[in-house]
Amino acid sequence: MLGSNWNIRHRICNAGKFINMVRFNKIMAKKQISERRRAAIELPSSPLWGWALVALMALFIIAGIFLIATGGIADARALGGGCVGVVRVEGEILAESVPESFFDIGVAGSEQIADSIKKADERSDVKSILLIIDSPGGSTIGSREIYTALKESDKPKVAYFRQMAASGGYYVAMGTDYIVSEPDALTGSIGARMSLMQLSGLFEKLGYNETIIKTGEMKDIGNPGRDASDEEIAILQSIVDESFDEFKQVILENRGSRLNMDAFEGKVLDARILSGRQAYDIGMVDEIGPKKRAIEKASQMAGFDEALEVCEMNEKDQSFFGQMLTQALSSLVAKEKVGAKLQY
Repeated sequence: MLGSNWNIRHRICNAGKFINMVRFNKIMAKKQISERRRAAIELPSSPLWGWALVALMALFIIAGIFLIATGGIADARALGGGCVGVVRVEGEILAESVPESFFDIGVAGSEQIADSIKKADERSDVKSILLIIDSPGGSTIGSREIYTALKESDKPKVAYFRQMAASGGYYVAMGTDYIVSEPDALTGSIGARMSLMQLSGLFEKLGYNETIIKTGEMKDIGNPGRDASDEEIAILQSIVDESFDEFKQVILENRGSRLNMDAFEGKVLDARILSGRQAYDIGMVDEIGPKKRAIEKASQMAGFDEALEVCEMNEKDQSFFGQMLTQALSSLVAKEKVGAKLQY
């Protein structure tokens, strides 16, 4: 009987040990699983991870500054009083843009300039528009497109004549409310022209012959391989006269009350070049002054006593090579623009 009881107690003791062992194994298994999970989500303690976090934070900070400086700049200017939107008409006025390439810094066409004017008109932070002109003129269509965009804007507009605002360069200024000119800027050249090339002598020396088959007598008007007839010249002259009359009408509509008409008809309509001073005496410009004065006037016309900051409207993104080329050729281009300039 005693042996039987001892066996029972021994078995119960062994069962208890077994149960305790199972419990211990479960606890250890849970602990190992917990440690594995923690290891899976915790970053290694390597110093490289610390530098990676610093770099990531710096990237977010730089991105935030960039967004504030670009996307948020309009709101900042609106709170600070706004800006004068600068639109530039530089070089020959072209109806089509010349795209930037590795060998060319590009030229903004009239459509692109007109879009810049519309952008300035739509932006709430732009309080007035300053048209900086340094152009000898160019396309009649391009000049009219820029002029029309200016007339459609309801914001105050000031034109500034830098070195040259002749012919089409003066035409586009008629879309503004006030003109400030450098004293030695060249303007005037009010008129229209058309050129015909005569290459028949060259063709003859080269042995080049051309046979033209046409339906109407005037179908090849302007053909450089022959002399233009008197009738053809008369037809082309009528087109040039029509364009000139339209140019003159635009000037009279926008500045008629400010012009010295005797001087205008006697010294302007013959298409002569005028200095800024001479143009002021005739009433073709409102004031002689530098760019700073033009900015002040644009600010005043928008209702501000002090000059506002300026914001460029027709800036275009350039490639890395385009930026290098622009910097390398900027001084050269400034000296080699089309047209005569008064120099000391």
